[in-house]
Amino acid sequence: MRTNVAFKTLFAIAIGASLFSCNNSKDYKNNSRATGWDINSKEGGFQYKTNYKEQETGPGLVFVEGGTFTMGRVQDDVMHDWNNTPTQQHVQSFYMDETEVTNIMYMEYLDWLKNIFPPSEPNYKNIYTGAVPDTLVWRNRLGFNETMVNNYLRHPAYSNYPVVGVNWIQATEFSKWRTNRVNELKLEQEGYSKKGARYTDVDGGTTFDTETYLNAPTRTYGGNDSITRGGKNADKLGTAKDTSNSKNIYIQRKDGVLLPEYRLPTEAEWEYAALGLVGIRNYNVYRGRKKYPWDGQYTRSGDVKRQGDQLANFKQGEGDYGGIAGWSDDGADITAEVKSYEANDYGLYDMAGNVAEWVADVYRPIVDDEFNDFNYYRGNVYTKNAINDDGTVKVVAPDGVVYDTLSSGRIMARALPGELAQVPINEKDTYLRTNFNESDNRNFRDGDKSSTRYYEPFNEISNPSKRMYNSPQFSTDTDSIGTVKPNYDETSRTTLVSDEVRVYKGGSWRDRAYWLDPSQRRYFPQDMATDYIGFRNAMSRVGSKSKDKNKTARN
Repeated sequence: MRTNVAFKTLFAIAIGASLFSCNNSKDYKNNSRATGWDINSKEGGFQYKTNYKEQETGPGLVFVEGGTFTMGRVQDDVMHDWNNTPTQQHVQSFYMDETEVTNIMYMEYLDWLKNIFPPSEPNYKNIYTGAVPDTLVWRNRLGFNETMVNNYLRHPAYSNYPVVGVNWIQATEFSKWRTNRVNELKLEQEGYSKKGARYTDVDGGTTFDTETYLNAPTRTYGGNDSITRGGKNADKLGTAKDTSNSKNIYIQRKDGVLLPEYRLPTEAEWEYAALGLVGIRNYNVYRGRKKYPWDGQYTRSGDVKRQGDQLANFKQGEGDYGGIAGWSDDGADITAEVKSYEANDYGLYDMAGNVAEWVADVYRPIVDDEFNDFNYYRGNVYTKNAINDDGTVKVVAPDGVVYDTLSSGRIMARALPGELAQVPINEKDTYLRTNFNESDNRNFRDGDKSSTRYYEPFNEISNPSKRMYNSPQFSTDTDSIGTVKPNYDETSRTTLVSDEVRVYKGGSWRDRAYWLDPSQRRYFPQDMATDYIGFRNAMSRVGSKSKDKNKTARN
């Protein structure tokens, strides 16, 4: 008996000592866990941010905690499609726009382009015009829609309505612009650039680009002495030697001040966010049985106070875009003002109805979960920074705007002055790698030549009609005076699927309730636009999966 008591006493002492040791481990905040050297000291010269808390939520965004879900349709297969087989996927935490990008948000982008790159200057004339939405998408040969053609984008009555007429490429260019404007403001707010410089010191030759600033700060806005001088925090961060005049002090990625890029969400992210599973405690729903972004199997509210109200903006039937005027109406015949309907459990509005939305993915009928079930995305085209002969990164010059002529003949700017020039990765970059071996991976494991029945090793497929996806091949010619002439593909084609078509998700004001299911997927050419497709942005989260530190902490 005494032995047993003694053993219990010793065991308790050992456990207590262990816990004491764990809870009182050495704090390596100001010295190195690797070497024991002091860090963040003036003598050492090593500067690291050791008090970083978590990523700040960018303007317009809400946090979406990642997790696993069933991607794809598991019910209501009335179309008998075969391109939406359910798969189990895992998505990392990210941020997503609370609402679709609105007309007033897009107009801010257009006005900025017009001010910085005046269309009156020959070298800049296609920058602004290439970004303007196609307002003619509202026209119908047997309908009177000129009111929307002339007013929808610019009239203040439609300011908070989702922007439409924007193709996928325009949406990605807007996302790049938004990233730079948000980080430009953060530099000023944190005291690393002169107050108001983003209004007074910027022109077509001096603009801010996040990646350029991080790689070659003196080559872009924010690295200019007149802009950085006088910042309140100019002597706290950076590696510059001359701080006497509070100049040449540049923050770096390791300082954690600048936000990651705004971008289009992947298809997996969009579908996961739309489902809003965070509030669900039902096993069948978790396994993919949730039909809409809201709870329940119907499009009308069952709440006592709102019973019968429509929960989204969609086409209810033939010739019925809103219902009978009055209590049963959904409040909109075309698009509706954002936040007109309740948000889902993540706080996201209009993830069903109003407008369908572009996502980042290139369309393929099959989601290849056998190869990847983590952050699934088809569309990777890996590039790297172009390097000058002297070893410095190449920055697009004021007179070096990179334009792209779309299949429609429209000219769009794809690289603006101040951005880093990009080139595809090459064989040297992929040598002995096992995770990728080429720059363009859009048709990886589906649609490449080795997937076709006509494939012969070491031989090129000479007949383009025998491609895996027999999609139209449009092109353009430019004459001696710069006039662009589209060339139409008049060959008989069997599909639109190619590396230039993108997925869009969610139902719209033109769609029946069937398309409100977040799992439904459709595709459209990336350089074309409609009156029912808009978009919203997402942003990756760096660091912990959850904002609740207690959920991830482990003793």
